[in-house]
Amino acid sequence: MSMAGVILAIIAIIVVGFVGFFSYLIGKSTQKKIQTAKLETAKGSATSILAEAKKKAETLVKESTLAAQEKNHRYRSKIEKELKQRRVEIQKQEDRLLQREEALDRKDSTFERRENSLNRKEQKINREQQNLESQQEKANSLIAKRQAEVERVAGFTQDEARDQILKETGDQLAEEKARMVKESYYQAQAEADKNAKNLIVEAIQQSSADIVSETTVSVVSLPNDDMKGRIIGREGRNIRTFETLTGIDLIIDDTPEAVVLSGFDPIRREVAKMTLEKLIKDGRIHPARIEEMVDKSRKELDERIQEIGEETLFDLGIHSMSPEMIKLVGRMNFKIYQGQNLLAHSTEVAKLAGAFASELGEDVTLAKRAGLLHDIGKAVNNGVVQGSHVQVGVDLAKKYHESPVVIDTIQGYEDGHQPEYIIAELVVVAEKIAESRPGAHSESLESFVHRLDSLEKITDSFDEVQKSYAIQAGREIRVIAKPDDITDTQAIVLARRIKQKIETEMKYPGHIKVTVIREVRSVEYAK
Repeated sequence: MSMAGVILAIIAIIVVGFVGFFSYLIGKSTQKKIQTAKLETAKGSATSILAEAKKKAETLVKESTLAAQEKNHRYRSKIEKELKQRRVEIQKQEDRLLQREEALDRKDSTFERRENSLNRKEQKINREQQNLESQQEKANSLIAKRQAEVERVAGFTQDEARDQILKETGDQLAEEKARMVKESYYQAQAEADKNAKNLIVEAIQQSSADIVSETTVSVVSLPNDDMKGRIIGREGRNIRTFETLTGIDLIIDDTPEAVVLSGFDPIRREVAKMTLEKLIKDGRIHPARIEEMVDKSRKELDERIQEIGEETLFDLGIHSMSPEMIKLVGRMNFKIYQGQNLLAHSTEVAKLAGAFASELGEDVTLAKRAGLLHDIGKAVNNGVVQGSHVQVGVDLAKKYHESPVVIDTIQGYEDGHQPEYIIAELVVVAEKIAESRPGAHSESLESFVHRLDSLEKITDSFDEVQKSYAIQAGREIRVIAKPDDITDTQAIVLARRIKQKIETEMKYPGHIKVTVIREVRSVEYAK
């Protein structure tokens, strides 16, 4: 490179440097102006924002002040209104107190006047009493003198005269008393009989119980007589297996197309009947099949017992009973007590008790429940639990949380127990009616004769009775009275006394008619 080129290069560099420097100075000056303009703009915006914020603050302060003043005004108005009402109420109370005070003042003055009047009357009464006492003393002395004079003239003392009068009027009073007893008794008896008959007839109509005769045997029909041999089996193994599993005697005699099942347990007899009917229908009769059918019949009978219990409760309108207790109710359908179906008897008692409770305003459903469960202890198998059926029934009722009324009803059949609830008394009356109707249950000859003998002994114990005779199976007692010891009217009193003693000392179904006969015969022979 030549010298001239170097110089030109240096000059070019210097020129470029000056140009860059001047450009830098110009840019910096321009930037400073721009920043100054922005700063001025920002200051103006800040000033306007502060002014606007100050205006808004002043506005908010004014609004808050006005709101506070308005709230204060409303509160002050409310307080002034309440104070005004309070002043009015206080004024009213003051007026009432003033009126009461004036009334008390008037009463005080009235009491004072009355007290003064009473004091004057008391003084007057005291004076009159003193006068009366003096007059009474004079009268007593005059009466004593007159009585002494009368005794002197009559020749009797006062006690002797009283004894004479009592002796003369004693017989008349006895006759009058007997007549009054007779009239009152017949009147009360007529009305009581009328009401009792209406109530009992209505209750029996509502109960509509059927009379059922129960036996200890069941008859099963056969399609033909050849089936008897199949039931007996080879060398009698089928019939032995059947009787062992069911506990029921199977009687096969000359009766055409029928066999008889005999046993005292109705549940076992029903299982045996169901089993035999299944075997006859199936046609396969052998020991294994018999055992299978017995188990199946027992399960079906358990289900049937539960259904019977539920149906009975539904018919009586009884709800919410323990499932175990429902099953016991169903078991009563297969229990016989004194020749009567236990469930039919209990259902009849429940309906009668419900009708009585309805007439007396008692709980009808509770009365039906107590009537249904009064003999529940008899539904338990013999030997399963210890104790009488009453105690068993009470324990069951307590175990399954029955009401105290039901427990008291069951316990009422225990000797010496006095029922606490009227429903228990109604169930006792209902059972007597159910037992006394025709065909209700059988009675042993021994107890029947014992009842007749007891009835005659009770009537013979009276001194006025000559002889008595129990007739109409103990429904009536004919009493021959001693005619010289009592009168016709006294015979009525004797009949009532005999009736009361029978009711106290005997237990019997239904009612007993007492007939007292007083007869006087005068016999003469013409010669």
